Amino acid sequence: MYIRLFLITSSLTLAGCSPLSTNTSMYSVHQPVVQRTNFVIDLASDGNGIASSDQNRLNAWFDVLGLGYGDRISIDNVDGYVPNEAYRDVAAAAQKRGMLITETAPKTPGEIAPGNIRVVVTRAQASVPSCPDWSTTTETNFNAGNHSNHGCASNTNLAAMVADPEDLVRGRESSRLDRNSGKAAVNAYKTKTGGN
Repeated sequence: MYIRLFLITSSLTLAGCSPLSTNTSMYSVHQPVVQRTNFVIDLASDGNGIASSDQNRLNAWFDVLGLGYGDRISIDNVDGYVPNEAYRDVAAAAQKRGMLITETAPKTPGEIAPGNIRVVVTRAQASVPSCPDWSTTTETNFNAGNHSNHGCASNTNLAAMVADPEDLVRGRESSRLDRNSGKAAVNAYKTKTGGN
């Protein structure tokens, strides 16, 4: 009787020491996380737009940042109104790099001096910070749970390959929901090839 009780107690103690997988669903607990970083530069703006020396600073700053798809450029001012001439100069520098200006600027620390505008570049980056996770082993998986590293490869690859990380947060609305658009393409093909 004492021997059986000792064996049961020791086996329960050993089972309690080993980590058990608790995720028994098909979903991964490791999900991509999107982090945004704001880069700012303040430029002097008079009634004729941005001073030529500050235009050179702006162009050099854009080059150093290496603007690309997914980056968002916005302009902020003390009273929220950006003069048309200053907007024109920033938009011209952005268009040289294939970028557009977004309407609203995010909140940034620090005050904008009177007579200046603040150009903000917002960049999002996706990653899975909890991967890799090798905290459990398959030998101690007594409850048919997923391995602790389950989903790390696919979600890390997704975070690395997505062109615009903001799409992982909000998704993207379809700009055109027209059922006849496909029909028009087929009709144009039939007309061109003479098919039925």
